[in-house]
Amino acid sequence: MDYPERFAHLPDYAFPRLRALLDAHAPGGTPVAMTIGEPRHPMPPFLAEVLNGAIAGFARYPNNDGTPDLLEAIAAWIARRYDVTVGPDRLMALNGTREGLFNAALALCPERKNGQRPVVLTPNPFYQVYAVAALAVGAEPQYVAATAATGHLPDYGALDPELLDRTAIAYVCSPANPQGAVADRDYWRKLLALAEKHDFRIFADECYSEIWRDTPPTGILDVAQEVGADPERVLAFHSLSKRSNLPGLRSGFVAGGVESIRRIRQLRAYSGAPLPEPLQAVAAATWADEAHVEENRALYREKYAIADEILGDLQGYMAPQAGFFLWLPVTDGEAAALKLWRETGVRVLPGAYLARDAPGGNPGQGFIRAALVAPAEETRDGLARLRACLYS
Repeated sequence: MDYPERFAHLPDYAFPRLRALLDAHAPGGTPVAMTIGEPRHPMPPFLAEVLNGAIAGFARYPNNDGTPDLLEAIAAWIARRYDVTVGPDRLMALNGTREGLFNAALALCPERKNGQRPVVLTPNPFYQVYAVAALAVGAEPQYVAATAATGHLPDYGALDPELLDRTAIAYVCSPANPQGAVADRDYWRKLLALAEKHDFRIFADECYSEIWRDTPPTGILDVAQEVGADPERVLAFHSLSKRSNLPGLRSGFVAGGVESIRRIRQLRAYSGAPLPEPLQAVAAATWADEAHVEENRALYREKYAIADEILGDLQGYMAPQAGFFLWLPVTDGEAAALKLWRETGVRVLPGAYLARDAPGGNPGQGFIRAALVAPAEETRDGLARLRACLYS
């Protein structure tokens, strides 16, 4: 059976590529993993008790859209965090936000836009599911550089108006993976106005919104309400993976307009995998608690300080505003990652693996990504080895 042509030139996912690059070589020291964004801080302390109390729910098929308790907890969190009121008909629980970021494109991207093949905009570098979603719906992915020149966020307003008229969806990640940049109110206002002018939807991936250095990142729901944007034009995606150190729970949500959520729910009813109800009970309790989130944030702030101390005087070092990645300049990301692994045992991800070749080159080529997910002393050790190996 032939492989679908639109996927034929899709490169391997970042981590198989990394294994192919490094695994044939012995580490040059005790391994320190700084590649994957898998939080390693403590889980919420009440998790086991909540799960045990809801264990009977494994005997039932789970609620497809999210249990009333979970949707209520999510709505209450949105109200506390952004001062925005969102009813249950504007929410859907997700089996991890990757599912939502992909399925929302399937449910909402038109087959044609103004009589032409639709365009899906994505920052470059980016979370790889954006590109696969665009290809799956037969759209043309447009990779828009997010570099120092654009504040490490994509400048969609600089694109050709004819391209924007074909645009159906624009993905934005804020806080950005991998750079840690944050979209401010002005950025969201301009993007909302652009979406209104050219009639496209914004998919705001805000999975890192609760890990920040000094100021809570502005959310698109907040700004959309402020400017009176059409709710159908905005979808916001959030997750417990980073906020609450629960990547294995696979729990997130999408908030959007009533019709957008109806269409995503309809697709989910046929093809999705809803979260088991005991895990929905855990998620509801987790969204309702902020104490563990504040403790988690304090641990990341400690590691921001460690990174600033060890790397802060390097030319091109950018202290992340939020999230838990360092986006570090090197001459060549693959060569740097291989050298670092072979000489020190520190494992990082070449930046080019998170980006696509485009006019002007691959914007991730001259970078490596290092995740600050390990405990503080392991992070300090890894960054010290990285500094001595690559920047001495």
